Amino acid sequence: MDTAKLGTWAEQAQPILLAFGLKVIGAIAVFIIGRWLIHLVTRLVGAAMTRQEIDPTVQRYLVSFITVALNIVLVVAILGYFGVETTSFAALVAGAGVAIGAAWSGLLSNFAAGIFLLVLRPYKVGEYVSAGGVEGTVLEIGLFGTGINTPDNVKTVVGNAKIMGGDIKNYTANPYRRVELAAQLAGSADIHKAIALLKESVAKVANTMKTPAVDVEILEFNEFGPKLAVRPYCHTDHYWQVYFDTNMAIADTLGAAGFPVATRPVKVYPV
Repeated sequence: MDTAKLGTWAEQAQPILLAFGLKVIGAIAVFIIGRWLIHLVTRLVGAAMTRQEIDPTVQRYLVSFITVALNIVLVVAILGYFGVETTSFAALVAGAGVAIGAAWSGLLSNFAAGIFLLVLRPYKVGEYVSAGGVEGTVLEIGLFGTGINTPDNVKTVVGNAKIMGGDIKNYTANPYRRVELAAQLAGSADIHKAIALLKESVAKVANTMKTPAVDVEILEFNEFGPKLAVRPYCHTDHYWQVYFDTNMAIADTLGAAGFPVATRPVKVYPV
């Protein structure tokens, strides 16, 4: 009898399971097709904005927003396909949003800060900046954070609110920047000769600008002797190359000219 009941249940459950299986397959198909359509739409929107010569920063931001919105619509559509009441789901999402917003209120501030970054435009994608305590090249301005690639090739995402709450340095905004270095001389060194030689040699460093000219002046006097400020100018893209090559030029120039090595003077105390 139990076998007969099981057989009856199996016969009754078979069409239900078949219908559910077909719905699952349909949902998977809808998800795959929906994701493909979302990718297609965002690609077309990005291409359209590129043709209109819209700034890459704004493009990335809008594409991110459209992607998130369409994915939410896709999930709601799939739930509706399974018979889930979407109005109830919307209320559930709203309630969850309130709870999440209370727990992570920083996300809202990051989102608002991202809008201000797009409006105020303190920097754009591809520029070299110092923001939120991180220095590097801007990769993207997202909904909640800015992606920055540091000089040691590490992608770092900084919260937009942290960026807006601090100082922002845009090194690419101006056509050139100054490299600040120093050359320590011994007390017995010929200062005028050292300045003339360094101006000539540093000006020959690759990618150093002719205008403004290289600055070589006395920065201070310390216990070792006079200390010279050596300041060439260059484009931001060549900053570190000029920085290191200028250091090498200082060492080679002063060494070849026979300048004495700056050493700490020996103090003689009375016996």
